[in-house]
Amino acid sequence: MLKEFKEFAIKGNVIDLAVGVIIGGAFGKIVTSLVNDMLMPAIGVLLGGVNFTDLKYVITPASGDAAEVAILYGSFMQSVVDFLIIAFSVFMFVKFLSSLKKKEPEAPPAPPVPSQEVVLLEEIRDLLKQKQ
Repeated sequence: MLKEFKEFAIKGNVIDLAVGVIIGGAFGKIVTSLVNDMLMPAIGVLLGGVNFTDLKYVITPASGDAAEVAILYGSFMQSVVDFLIIAFSVFMFVKFLSSLKKKEPEAPPAPPVPSQEVVLLEEIRDLLKQKQ
């Protein structure tokens, strides 16, 4: 079982996946910073000074020791923008990598296999030619 695990862990696909997950995590942090620190403040200024992280719908206000209960739709909007940027970036990266791959020439299609009747007719034709 140890040998099988070693073969599985050393396969190129597993290592590629691990590298992809690590790079994806770092890329996610970069995009989150881009959205939170650059895009959303600019969008907020364009919309009249709105800070998206402060947008919320208060269900129950804070009172005494009880904390406020609110729906933080501003944070949700930032997460949606994060997702859209990450999805678009991954799409463009995959498209770029696909364009770098060399296109393999297509093999010519195999000639169609003749039906049994055609084969029999050709044999009959060949036999008739031989008798003449």
